[in-house]
Amino acid sequence: MTDTHGAARPGLSIDHTVVDDVRVVTLRGEIDHTVKNELTDALLSYASVTRPRTVVDLSGVTFMDSSGINVLISAHQSMSDAQGCLRIAGAQASVLRVLQLVGLDQVIGCHPTVEQALAP
Repeated sequence: MTDTHGAARPGLSIDHTVVDDVRVVTLRGEIDHTVKNELTDALLSYASVTRPRTVVDLSGVTFMDSSGINVLISAHQSMSDAQGCLRIAGAQASVLRVLQLVGLDQVIGCHPTVEQALAP
């Protein structure tokens, strides 16, 4: 009998960098309800920046459910209210399909690469 109690879950890793005054939040793993709060904190932790600009690199995300969609919408609204912007980069086909199904790609700019998302 195999003990699966306490088995490691894929989870989500979050890394932050700054490129030309734009925060790049690189995500790897799966985005679901179990990481919603962690993801919200990562995207909305721009503190006192007057015009928050963030690129979310989804190239390492293999799964995203409605929890991730809701966090992205909240982050987009918050940054827009602060005269900033949110862009998405590198979404894999399955994640991009989710963004397209709900029309989020029409609201938040989706780019094939981080470099393209950083372009003015």
